Amino acid sequence: MKIAYLDCPSGIAGDMTLAAMIDAGVPLQLLQEGIASLGLPGVRLVVEEVKRHGFRALHLTVEHEPEHAHRHLHHIDAMIDAGQLSAAQKELAKRIFLKVGEAEAKVHGSTLQKVHFHEVGAIDSIADIVGAAIGWDYLGVDRIVCSPVPTGTGYIEIAHGRCSVPAPATAEILKGIPLAQSDVPFELTTPTGAAIVATVVDQFGPLPAMQIDRIGYGAGTKELKSQANIVRLILGETADPLDSDQVWVVETNLDDISGEVIGHASNLLLEKGALDVYSTSIQMKKNRPGVQLTVLCDAADLAKMERILFRETGTLGVRRFPVSRHKLVRREHAVETAFGLVAGKLAWIEGGPASFSPEYEACRALATQHDKPLREIYDAAQAAFDPNTL
Repeated sequence: MKIAYLDCPSGIAGDMTLAAMIDAGVPLQLLQEGIASLGLPGVRLVVEEVKRHGFRALHLTVEHEPEHAHRHLHHIDAMIDAGQLSAAQKELAKRIFLKVGEAEAKVHGSTLQKVHFHEVGAIDSIADIVGAAIGWDYLGVDRIVCSPVPTGTGYIEIAHGRCSVPAPATAEILKGIPLAQSDVPFELTTPTGAAIVATVVDQFGPLPAMQIDRIGYGAGTKELKSQANIVRLILGETADPLDSDQVWVVETNLDDISGEVIGHASNLLLEKGALDVYSTSIQMKKNRPGVQLTVLCDAADLAKMERILFRETGTLGVRRFPVSRHKLVRREHAVETAFGLVAGKLAWIEGGPASFSPEYEACRALATQHDKPLREIYDAAQAAFDPNTL
């Protein structure tokens, strides 16, 4: 299984990601041609070798003619659709921009249709995101893992004035992603970098077991006093055809609360980041029927899950223990149907065919919109899926 690891001790930005990809073997000409096909005026990628805190890396600059355009999401989607990109590259680029659009709409109290893209709608950010989509497609990795992401500290000036780091949209994009503490007085992670990570990464944590093939180093523009301002992209392979990780199980036995309380607690746990929640009928002491409520979660969410269980159920104690998981390799995917775009997930064992699972919420929304049975939307999504997609 091909695997990529993003090592981000100094945060991540779009230009750093793209430079690391080029250093790891993605052809500069491939990126240049794909970005040029978007019709942006005079765009040229310039790469140079630099040193950051004594370490070599590639630094990328996106040269272009001056402009003052403020784009909406539909403008950018139309630009991507008109470009000479593969279907997979277009789909990934639009998903990254959607991640930014959702964050911008949330922090400005607007909608996806109305929100303006300021910094991320500029030519260099468009080039970084579309270039990253081309780069990931070229690398063809099965799984992407990333270190916890530092954001830096201090203040920056954006289109809306002075704000603290992380910028509001960046913080919104990074919700649910493990952050690393950093006292560097600089914006280490940009909205573009955050959106790329939030969209493509399958798992956050330390370097996984792998045999390293190539390493690419992408430099940020600023020279930091305390550390190298570099993103490191490590590419390699693992012999295990299945994805694996470690999560935590938290469980408690309940025999004195109603089913409504258990249902409410279960929903709340899922909303707050639990990977899974389920209940099991058990026989407790003195022949009392009861329920075992079990939560599966990441280590970073362990304390939060326990607080919810104590507060919502009134239990006097919980058990917790780590477990190892094996799971199919997965990635997000979408198919076009007569009813609209249906998001879902691909899953496969290395060397085997992929299967497609449509997302319930995507199908439910289309079923409601078109007044169709939910099963009809599911069937249309499955029929639209190409099993050779990988």
